[in-house]
Amino acid sequence: MNSIFIVIPILIVLMFGLGLSLNLGDFKTLAKKPAALVTGLVGQLVILPSLAFAIAEIFSLPALFYIGVILIACCPGGSSSNVFSKIAGGNVALSITLTALSSIITMFTIPIVLQLPLDRCSGFEAFGTINLPVGKLLIQNIVLMFVPILLGFLMTRLWPNAAKKTDKVISKIAFPALMLLAGIFFIQHHKTIAENILLLGAVVLSMLILSIAVSALLSRAVRLQKRDRKTIIIEVGMQNAAQAIAIASSPFIFNNSALAIPAIIYALLMNVVLLVYVAVVKKN
Repeated sequence: MNSIFIVIPILIVLMFGLGLSLNLGDFKTLAKKPAALVTGLVGQLVILPSLAFAIAEIFSLPALFYIGVILIACCPGGSSSNVFSKIAGGNVALSITLTALSSIITMFTIPIVLQLPLDRCSGFEAFGTINLPVGKLLIQNIVLMFVPILLGFLMTRLWPNAAKKTDKVISKIAFPALMLLAGIFFIQHHKTIAENILLLGAVVLSMLILSIAVSALLSRAVRLQKRDRKTIIIEVGMQNAAQAIAIASSPFIFNNSALAIPAIIYALLMNVVLLVYVAVVKKN
């Protein structure tokens, strides 16, 4: 079974659900006090990819995993981050806005960021040269991400009652859908994952712990409120694994589902780590 036929529907549904949760009033409120929004975007779009590059170099990752780690780092806007922010007592409006903006911005930044590891790994033995079809990637991102977000937003504006009911359903299935997706890829690549679980587990945990630490320090440095700090930590830590898997396994882009292995492990571990974080901050 070609897993792309499972990835695409899940990603579309998650992005549609994100569109349902958008509120223009939240954008206007955050625009008046943009410090938290800017801090979150810097953490998502600059700090995490930079950490990923550093970690990939430190661990001397094989080319396939090197690119896969950078891929997950440049796909922010995790589908569960809004729920996690709510449970943690964070700023849900900030969480939704960051998820939406980062999802839209990365449609154009992913090709730029990914070209760096592709150039770095092009000479690696047993990997060869791989090209990034930028045009196809942009089209895929627009079709699978921007269009569903726009449709969800329009549904909220035109049929608010139906949108609320739909949003409740999608909110309940978002996490199980992501775990199903990770589980399917885990089964397909269980041998490769088993052989590299210690290495990739260490890499992913390093990324998660460092992203939490750095985003916490950055949030404190700009003197954000506690609820905003919680949200930024969660948003920077939670990545859009479905998007990373879609890019890796798409026949139009890389057509190599093995590139998605770091995203699969990240999807599994990020929920564990951030659930622990949420449990800790709720007690304080």
